[in-house]
Amino acid sequence: MVQRVRRTTIRARVIAGAVVVLVAVAGGTYWFVVRDAAVADTGPAVTGQVVAASLATLEQSVSATGTLTPTVQEEISFAASGTVTSVDVAVGQTVVAGQQLATIDTLTLNAELLGAKATLASAEARLADDEDADDGSDAAEAQIAADEAQVEVAQAGVDTATEAMSGATLISPVGGLLTAVALTVGQVVTGSSGSSVTGGVTDQGGSSVTGAATTTASATSSAQLVVVGTDSWELDVAVDDGDVALIAVGDQAEITVEDATSTIFGVVTEIGLISTSTSGVAAYPVVIAVTGRPEGVHDGVSADVEIIYERRSDALTVPSAAVRTVDGESVVTQSGSDGEAVSTVVTVGQTMGDLTEITSGLVEGDEVVVSVVAQTDQQGTGTDGETTEEGGTGLPGGEFDPGQLPEGFDPEQMPTDGQMPGGPTGG
Repeated sequence: MVQRVRRTTIRARVIAGAVVVLVAVAGGTYWFVVRDAAVADTGPAVTGQVVAASLATLEQSVSATGTLTPTVQEEISFAASGTVTSVDVAVGQTVVAGQQLATIDTLTLNAELLGAKATLASAEARLADDEDADDGSDAAEAQIAADEAQVEVAQAGVDTATEAMSGATLISPVGGLLTAVALTVGQVVTGSSGSSVTGGVTDQGGSSVTGAATTTASATSSAQLVVVGTDSWELDVAVDDGDVALIAVGDQAEITVEDATSTIFGVVTEIGLISTSTSGVAAYPVVIAVTGRPEGVHDGVSADVEIIYERRSDALTVPSAAVRTVDGESVVTQSGSDGEAVSTVVTVGQTMGDLTEITSGLVEGDEVVVSVVAQTDQQGTGTDGETTEEGGTGLPGGEFDPGQLPEGFDPEQMPTDGQMPGGPTGG
């Protein structure tokens, strides 16, 4: 009798263990099969946004960064020597072409001019006397020729003295902003040995102004005054050797400056032929002239530029995301009359940014579907309607019915320590 009870107990434990295994297997099957199927049913869903093919302007450009500099930058110094008698301007002042900037004393210059004129008058008088005494002899002819040469020399002296006199007044050859004034009253200056602008300086408008001054475009010379133009600017950039072949003189450019109120436009005026190398990359100098008179532009300001080497107007375009390749052909999806998706073969041109050009297969206004992949929720939902966290172990809903156990099985004898029948606590 005891042996029978023991066998019954062991049998019940085995059945209980089998039930536990079945429940675990059923739960695992749900979790890994049923739930995965549900996730697959609600996985990345493809929705469509309808967009009409439209005309657009397509551009291709080369990017570069450079520094803005004024096109006009004149360094001005007295061409004559003397003592400064007046300085009529100050740093930061705006001047116009032909405006008086400073003067030096004319006492010495005037004396030199008067002496040159006296020498000229004497030479002319001597020439006149010798011409009156000409008897046709070779000696008389030789003397007259010598007198004429002396007159020419004396005239050159007068011209030089006159030029020096006009140089006593320093005149601005261009209009702009005075960025340096290195003159004070009483200062003794020495005439520059550089190129001298005499007999009138022509400003940007073509008008002639009087005065003599030495002007250079070098930023390294010790000029007495520096005038920087504010109406004309240029941008110096370096373009990589891989891009320089794409651009040409005359190409338009769009310049972005931080302090500017709007985009600044320009045009390529020069492309250098000699490259420089930085970190093993060759680049060519490119000069871009700024058009118009933009605001917010200053000398030495960094600027970004897009040099546009190709611009196509009225190109038929669709979003690039609407075009896909099927069997080697470019196709777009359209909605048919019955609402079903229809694939239309198209011929594509260039792709610029997020737009693709359509050269055939569509006309303006045709609607295409742009596919958008919608991400699903990363949480699962149990069959009992309760949401479980990702990676959770929720089992099928409902309650366990003890009445479903085999006849004679005592639920109180089910293992409570997680051990299977026959384990350390089940034997």
